[in-house]
Amino acid sequence: MIRLLTRFSLQESGIALLAVLGIFAPVIHAQSSAPSGALTTLTAPLNFVPITPCRVTDTRVSSAPLRGQTTQDVSILGSSCGIPIGAQAYSLNFTVVPSGRLSYLTVFPTGQPRPVVSTLNSYDGRTKANGAIVPAGTNGEVSVFATDDTDFVIDINGYFISASAPSALAFYPLSPCRLIDTRGATGPLGAPSLAAQGERAFPIATSACGVPATAKAYSLNYTAVPKGPLGFLTTWPTGQIRPVVSTLNAPIGTTTANAAVVPAGANGDISVYVTDQADLIVDINGYFAAPSSAGLSLYNLTPCRVYDSRTQPTGQPINGVVNINVTSSACGVPPSAQSYVFNTTVIPSSSLKFLTVWPHGGTEPNVSTLNAVDSAVTSNMAITPTADGSVDVFTSGSTHLIVDVFGYFAPTSSPVP
Repeated sequence: MIRLLTRFSLQESGIALLAVLGIFAPVIHAQSSAPSGALTTLTAPLNFVPITPCRVTDTRVSSAPLRGQTTQDVSILGSSCGIPIGAQAYSLNFTVVPSGRLSYLTVFPTGQPRPVVSTLNSYDGRTKANGAIVPAGTNGEVSVFATDDTDFVIDINGYFISASAPSALAFYPLSPCRLIDTRGATGPLGAPSLAAQGERAFPIATSACGVPATAKAYSLNYTAVPKGPLGFLTTWPTGQIRPVVSTLNAPIGTTTANAAVVPAGANGDISVYVTDQADLIVDINGYFAAPSSAGLSLYNLTPCRVYDSRTQPTGQPINGVVNINVTSSACGVPPSAQSYVFNTTVIPSSSLKFLTVWPHGGTEPNVSTLNAVDSAVTSNMAITPTADGSVDVFTSGSTHLIVDVFGYFAPTSSPVP
């Protein structure tokens, strides 16, 4: 049971830029600006195929831990998850179980140079997870590099294939909106708190967020507010058997967020299980459904640093709202992009209650992207809509902020840079 719990506890932070912390020497290198030169973009638009969340690999079971300063190639197609050869990108969740301090772990397509960004970090050695959309590399594999010894677990919740495939779904962005908050009034999407060792189904269609009944999968951000240490939280499509995966972990009991793409279950519902009592908050930023003229496709980019408050003219932490112009950066994101795949990372000066990202020009929504109440360096993936090529970010306290872009969603007919 302890072993299973640890492996469930593998999903906790979001898509972290391990490269984010100028605290240890290896990380300083990882945090430097993205390399100059042409950025690579997939030559064809991709649409999404959701699957029941499935475990791809667990080095605690299948092999020895990944040794520090080495890279391991992982076969996604060779797993038992049924991913087809035509898959060109994966929606994954990475979890680390470090032997001690882990400066950072980076995931990238096999056969490509390791990028100057990262996927997650665990300076205090805690079990931690982060979501990522990763292009398929040579033979459909992905590569994992770690600065220090660590076990790692990879779960998958879907994959991207050619937009011309009849079974693939387009993406429809939504203004970030709060779906669930068990701290509020009693109701289908509210209180009570989640009970330890309990499962609960949530009727997404009854929310006020404008999610249509045609949605087949959701782009969500989960935040757990535990009553104490939380072994793990798992989410899956209602009506299916709870899978042996996890969505986030909070082993020290701190408020913890992680992004996840979740297939819709019976009546469009999603189910959640927690090992220990916790409140739950779920926000939505978009959904996947059958293609239409309004639907968007994914275009992957070589990971690139859009913003780093440490390299701005003042070099000072931010506190409040900052505007980030993505299309004017050197990352090659075209004006046709209507939603970005970000990794946001904070290096707080002290306890940071939350960070929120939303489309520039809109009203700040009642949602959050990540939390660092324990003052730890924290990252999370954020799929964020845009109306004018930029986004706004609010921080509830003083913190340095790093934003990397990994891809974007745009109309299927959009020209590729």
